[in-house]
Amino acid sequence: MKNSPALRAYSLLPTLLLLSIISVPSNAADASSPEQLEFFEKQVRPLLVEHCYECHSVDAVKLQAGLRVDSRLSLLQGGDSGASILPGDVDGSLLVEAIRFDSYEMPPKGKLPDSQIQAIEKWVEMGAPWPDEAPPQSDQQREVFDLQQRAADHWAWHPIASPSVPDVQDPAWPRSDIDRFILNRLEASSLRPAVDTDRNALARRLYFDLIGLPPTADQLQEFLDDASDRATERLVDRLLDSPQFGERWGRHWLDLVRYAESRGHEFDNDARDAYQYRDYVIRGLNADVPYDQWIREHIAGDLLESPRLNPEENYNESILGTGFWFLGEWVHSPVDIRKDEADRFDNMIDVMSKTFLGVTVACARCHDHKFDAISTADYYAFSGFLQGSDFREVRFESIHHNQQIANRLDELDAKYRSKLSAALGPELVGAGTSESSSTLGDNVLVDYATIREDAYLQNGFIFGSQPRRAGQLQLVDIEGKPRVQIATTSAAVNDPFWNGLKSAHEKGIHHRNALDKLPSVGRTLRTPTFELTHGNVACRVRGFGHVVACVASHRLVAGPLHGETIRKIDGKNSWIRLNLNRYVGHRLHLEFIPAEGQSLEVSLVIQKATPEQMKAVEAAEAMQVEAASVDQSQIDKALSDGTQRASDLTALIAQWAADRSQLRKQIRYDSRVAMAMMDGTGEDDHILIRGNASKPGQREPRHFLTAISGNQPMEIKRGSGRLELAKQINDPNNPLTSRVFVNRVWHHLMGRGIVPTTDDFGVLGQRPTHPELLDHLATRFRADGQSLKRLIRYIVLSRTYQMSSHADPAAVAADPKNLLWHHRWPKRLVGEAIRDSLLSISGRLDDAMYGEPIPIHLTGFMDGRGRPGVSGPIDGNGRRSIYISVRRNFLSPFMLTFDTPVPFSAMGRRNVSNVPAQALILMNDPMVVEQAKLWAEQTIQKFPQVEDSNVHRERVIWMYQSAFARSPTAEELDMAVQFIESQDTSDASAELAIWADLAHAFINTKEFIFLR
Repeated sequence: MKNSPALRAYSLLPTLLLLSIISVPSNAADASSPEQLEFFEKQVRPLLVEHCYECHSVDAVKLQAGLRVDSRLSLLQGGDSGASILPGDVDGSLLVEAIRFDSYEMPPKGKLPDSQIQAIEKWVEMGAPWPDEAPPQSDQQREVFDLQQRAADHWAWHPIASPSVPDVQDPAWPRSDIDRFILNRLEASSLRPAVDTDRNALARRLYFDLIGLPPTADQLQEFLDDASDRATERLVDRLLDSPQFGERWGRHWLDLVRYAESRGHEFDNDARDAYQYRDYVIRGLNADVPYDQWIREHIAGDLLESPRLNPEENYNESILGTGFWFLGEWVHSPVDIRKDEADRFDNMIDVMSKTFLGVTVACARCHDHKFDAISTADYYAFSGFLQGSDFREVRFESIHHNQQIANRLDELDAKYRSKLSAALGPELVGAGTSESSSTLGDNVLVDYATIREDAYLQNGFIFGSQPRRAGQLQLVDIEGKPRVQIATTSAAVNDPFWNGLKSAHEKGIHHRNALDKLPSVGRTLRTPTFELTHGNVACRVRGFGHVVACVASHRLVAGPLHGETIRKIDGKNSWIRLNLNRYVGHRLHLEFIPAEGQSLEVSLVIQKATPEQMKAVEAAEAMQVEAASVDQSQIDKALSDGTQRASDLTALIAQWAADRSQLRKQIRYDSRVAMAMMDGTGEDDHILIRGNASKPGQREPRHFLTAISGNQPMEIKRGSGRLELAKQINDPNNPLTSRVFVNRVWHHLMGRGIVPTTDDFGVLGQRPTHPELLDHLATRFRADGQSLKRLIRYIVLSRTYQMSSHADPAAVAADPKNLLWHHRWPKRLVGEAIRDSLLSISGRLDDAMYGEPIPIHLTGFMDGRGRPGVSGPIDGNGRRSIYISVRRNFLSPFMLTFDTPVPFSAMGRRNVSNVPAQALILMNDPMVVEQAKLWAEQTIQKFPQVEDSNVHRERVIWMYQSAFARSPTAEELDMAVQFIESQDTSDASAELAIWADLAHAFINTKEFIFLR
């Protein structure tokens, strides 16, 4: 029993207690946190408004059961049956009983969906948080929503000032203007800042804050040996230039955009190729892309005339930023497909507005914002930008290059058509008039004979820059020889010039989504969006492929519903019919995808077409074919009459074919694929009455936030208007964007934002502790090229950042929450940094960057629908945590224990809990135990046993330096050595076990997971 691991670990208890002495801040939460209030506003209040207010509110015509649910007090008081809610007691709350249909059955029109019932249950369980607001009033009593007054009353909407740097009484302490702002406030309260932290702690702080890894013993010693005044500056510059910087700060950004590689819900379907966005973020942060460019790429990277190109491989980086819009949850087989779209848009608006603007626009979906200067009109103005946009999978490595090929192809074809037309003479090339669809009236949805240029949409280039027109000269291949033919009809036609494109997707994807099985990437013709008024839709086509009806932007066809939206085009029928009766009243578009190596022509899409009308279309086409055949015979005659002109024409046609062939050799056929956005049909969205997707109201023109830019419709040149939206977000007159960003950076470096509620600068958020400093940073950030790295450098070289975490008791008594920053709070590492640190000290860390995610390691408790078919290695192949797969329904238990957020909405500030599970997982997790053993092996190998040596002391010192970036005190060193030498180390395995126990003990100290 003497050498059992359990007893050996317990014998180290004094050491553990000694190493655990560290001042950890208290994070006592208010009764209702901002996150809880936001959950209520977004998840619960809309349900009460929609389903309960009619009978149980101040506006009810006849109050039922004496119960009102429009205030917390009313719910606590209850009605005729007693209290309606018991905060914290879900099963004991009558409201929960009623919506479960356990006793009463409410709402009377039908039981709520399970997800909505669970939201109310969660709300009651968290204590029924409700904002501190005035008692509800009737419509006659209610005050008018005064948006401009709200903006005038709240600091966040005020213009960014350029504050003067304050004077301080102790000019020797500040190293930068940051320090002067901090010291000025401290001196005003008769407080002094803490002393500088020691260089060991500073090195560890900088390494973890900037690259998320601990310094090695050698790196630490290199810094300590540098006695120059610029030693810290050199270290900071080296860390900022490290490729690992993007991996650390990329994780901060991925929290904001709710990054995940699966869709959640029932089967946790794959979000195919999502990892390309993650790699884009890491590359972009390492390249220090200016933040205004970063915003443009995220909001409208697909629309930039001059996209940012990868410096090594010359591919389009900018378009990858738009993938963030589509990283949210998707529902397969939604019954209410219009509500599904409204919910997806809600999440997209929520993430975008919190990430870039720091305001909760999504709280205005059902009503004008309860507290902030944000109207329901603002919300649906934002929704319009999404209605005019669409999801696509983009061949990002080839799109920029092949766009240039497509442009040159247009020029080449136009040149040869002009030459042939001149050589043939006008009498030969005048193929009759285009076929007419005028007899079909309003039944015509899309006519490729008359479609506008801005409505001709496609993902890729294979359908050319415009439809083929009836009478147009076409180069064709007949039995291996080039020929010229007259086009008989107007149609969108894929050009065989582009045959052979190959798109590389992420491996190991389960193709539950029927759309993923179609060869659509870079090969899709998209119709304009239209409102379906009749379910019988017919498409005039020729060739082979598929047609997909994309209804309300729904793209996860992976269950029993919506299979009728996909139809095969088999080449046998010139009319393809779609039965879309269930979608009448919805907005949708069609997508046409040619089979690989095959031709597909699309000329007309109609709805509610009678047999007589369809025959009229066919008759018009027949007349067109007959007229074209006359011209074709004259061309054939001119090419075969043996004259010099015939020879010249033949040579011209051959040269056309040869030039196309030469150009075709320059196509980039192979490309990786990523999710991205593309512009669709620009349109404004309807305001949904009380957020109900089945109750559309008037249209709201697209515009930016009224409190900043007014409510005039935005001037949009074409399409969705996202380019104009990006411009408004970046506008210097917008006070939110720069403030929000510099506050996020301050938060990540200092442990708390100047505005503690990093994602909410609104009334429910907290006010800035140092408003002048916030504006100083925002002003400097703008003037300094909006560089993240320069901003970080400015902050970490300040004395404020480098303060010790040991506080003066008098300062703590005067300012217990440390709002004035008189010392640095110790900061607990996030889960990813803890895991990566384990890999680093054990020598297992693989520094390879980018690539497909490593499958999540599945424990025996991680079960359910959608469980990945493959469990990843327990240590993730040694890769950094940012490269481990993020599956919404199967998140890493280790990461969750250390507060890695569930990817639902923007999370700019992680929770920092202190729960027993953290100690238990560091003690028992097999991965942790394995890394402790590897660390011990590495230690023994580095310092082999030599007779009459102090190898035990050398090993302990090296382990301390590796784990804590400091040497042990004399007492710590003696305790550790005594522990080792008191054990049986007579053979190699016993020696390894003892050192592994010591390593494991170090891992289980507070110092290992905290920055001091």
